[in-house]
Amino acid sequence: MISPELDSGSLKAAPMRSLLFVPADRPDRFEKAVGSGADALILDFEDSVALSAKAKGRDAVTEWLGTRPGVTTFVRVNPLDSPFIADDIAAVVAARPNGVVLPKAKDAQDVRRLKALLEGADIPILPIACETPSAVFGLGTYEEVGSNLAGLTWGAEDLPAAMGASSAREPDGSYTDPYRIVRALVLFAAHAASVPAIETVFPAIRDLKGLASYVERARRDGFTAMMAIHPAQVKIINEGFSPTATEIEEARRIIDAFESNPDAGVLQVQGKMLDLPHLKLAKRILRLVHIETES
Repeated sequence: MISPELDSGSLKAAPMRSLLFVPADRPDRFEKAVGSGADALILDFEDSVALSAKAKGRDAVTEWLGTRPGVTTFVRVNPLDSPFIADDIAAVVAARPNGVVLPKAKDAQDVRRLKALLEGADIPILPIACETPSAVFGLGTYEEVGSNLAGLTWGAEDLPAAMGASSAREPDGSYTDPYRIVRALVLFAAHAASVPAIETVFPAIRDLKGLASYVERARRDGFTAMMAIHPAQVKIINEGFSPTATEIEEARRIIDAFESNPDAGVLQVQGKMLDLPHLKLAKRILRLVHIETES
């Protein structure tokens, strides 16, 4: 697990593969969530907490974070235009989590607004982009505030609801065309801002085979982590976003080959033509292995 004594720079360097949502008004689940093996928890003030339980959730999170639990912890506040945001921010400033998840984020200006509300507290922000139609057009602005971000993620439930769509998914669970586009744009926006691209949740909590395929596609496409809604999903997510033994061995071969030929731009390794992008990927794989080992 990652120590909660993290600043924004070290948080971005931490091996964050899985982020598990936990309702803020269920403190009985906090320690169980820590035991799930998730790299980070998201203590939720928003959708999973009834209006009547918002205050209880804030108090529970503030008290628990005061014990400095041994896991990276985010707090998801309510949207910036909600009547709960002032009290949410007061709780966040008092509790000092490792990061704040911002739902219904529209663009970089929303990140700046939240940063100002945090009263100078150096707390990285994780926007949930594209939960509204207008937010799709703000994705290109997150590069402006990349130094304030812990990553970028998206939601596939609120957006279709806002548009009156019956679903974002085909019967087989894959995304329909509009939401495939949105997913891709969020992925590009995260990489343009040089922050982790975090895949959205997989709601079918009993379909572990489907989850494994979902994680495989996410990693293939360039996502580096994923949010979870149930502890049973964490192990599959962690395994899916961790380099395999074969990948590690191949990365070492590539790095060794380029180190032995420092002036080469292109090399042949085991019958494959490899260039500098392959070297960059190999170094990233070994860096992930090193971080996971150290943590």
